[in-house]
Amino acid sequence: MFDHVKFGVRDFAASKAFYLQALAPIGAVVVGEDEPSYGVEICDSGDVSLVLFETREQPAHLHIAFRAQTRAQVDAFHRAALAAGAKDNGPPGLRPKYHANYYAAFVIDPDGHNIELVCHAAA
Repeated sequence: MFDHVKFGVRDFAASKAFYLQALAPIGAVVVGEDEPSYGVEICDSGDVSLVLFETREQPAHLHIAFRAQTRAQVDAFHRAALAAGAKDNGPPGLRPKYHANYYAAFVIDPDGHNIELVCHAAA
């Protein structure tokens, strides 16, 4: 559904480091970068990207869910995100209220956004 998601962050360097570390389990890397006001584009092996740019604007908090191929990636994301400074917002586990195989973890990023990694595959 998405081609890219772009949103502003307060501390460009901290947010860039956070997302690269937290999303390393799904192969996320920098694919393009310019000055902080323009941003950095981060992508995994697919064709959907996340773009961060530095701003002083105060938008509402976002919920962004990234897709994982395996539950192990969800577990690794949660550990990596916490090590990168995120706050726990829901440990890895099944969320059967969504569907029987909805396995996800949630963290709060440096700007207060709710970031999720979800795997829809069976164990």
